[in-house]
Amino acid sequence: MSKKLHVTTTINGAETEFLARADQTMLSALRDELDLMGTKEGCGSGDCGACSIEVDGRVVCACTMLAPEAEGKTITTIEGVAGPEGLHPVQRHILEEAALQCGFCTPGIVVAAKNLLERRPDPTETEIRFWLAGNLCRCTGYDKIVRAVQKAAAEMRATAS
Repeated sequence: MSKKLHVTTTINGAETEFLARADQTMLSALRDELDLMGTKEGCGSGDCGACSIEVDGRVVCACTMLAPEAEGKTITTIEGVAGPEGLHPVQRHILEEAALQCGFCTPGIVVAAKNLLERRPDPTETEIRFWLAGNLCRCTGYDKIVRAVQKAAAEMRATAS
């Protein structure tokens, strides 16, 4: 059995400590060590985006990040997207626009879309499609997802004014 490493990080706003093998992925640590089951494994190679998380403000595929790399980082998973006031506008508009079917890809899409809107409050359709290109959806197609992100962006701009 390989030695486990002590990792201290901030996940969804809470300082978190866990033990991880040197070769353990962040996806595995989130699900197996920390019981955060919202981040999904689709491909295991960083191609589908189902496991998208934010690490220090950047979207990262948790299946390609080693858990020990989380040391000292700030991480947001799907569980940390909603706030005390309720669902994030991206989450709410995905529901309202019926922009999901099986929901497997939804956590990664929500994390990526939230990240986009934090960087670009008024993205074009092309920018949204480009930003979400790493997130594969096999059920709904992307029109409803793009429309939901556009509506979330408009709501967030109106709230910020």
